[in-house]
Amino acid sequence: MKNLQYPLSFTFKITTFSNDFIVKDNNGMVVSYIKQKMFRFIEDINIYSDETKSQLNYNIKADRWLDFSAVYSMTNHAGLYLGKIARKGWSSLWKARYEIYDENNAQDLIIHEENAWIKVLDGLLCEIPIIGMVSGYFFNPSYIISRQDGTAVARLKKEPSFWGRKFTLNTLNKFETGEEERLVLGLMMMILLERRRG
Repeated sequence: MKNLQYPLSFTFKITTFSNDFIVKDNNGMVVSYIKQKMFRFIEDINIYSDETKSQLNYNIKADRWLDFSAVYSMTNHAGLYLGKIARKGWSSLWKARYEIYDENNAQDLIIHEENAWIKVLDGLLCEIPIIGMVSGYFFNPSYIISRQDGTAVARLKKEPSFWGRKFTLNTLNKFETGEEERLVLGLMMMILLERRRG
């Protein structure tokens, strides 16, 4: 998963019972098909090359049962450890914050929500009948991915849609070695977690 053509679009399928989505590049080509294993106490995500699921490229798995502070390890098809993404516990309840670590477990990238109030308003209004159905068109959070020195690398934005089913990833700077793969994999996991929050 390198040298991708940006922006990338992440689109959830709403016709299946499983929590799955497709990633396409700027040319409309399928980059990945993500399928979350259902009815598991521990998050377990498979990432395939496309919807046929004939080629497994990556796996992301939690280190514990559902938990605010769970850590999600990322491996390739051969089981090689690529890094991990960790949600920053209770602090993420107000404003989403995740940290991505490299294969040596050194902190690499930080994901943070740009405006926490958007998620609060979306969460409140989505509980109101009828209004909740259209809140996804008006309250769309965005997330900045940056390096330790504060350099912004990319931005992920939820697009106006019913059920929060569309996200777009744009680059803001050139990637350093290994960053792109970890960033995209980490965002795949984060999207699943944040979409569940509202």
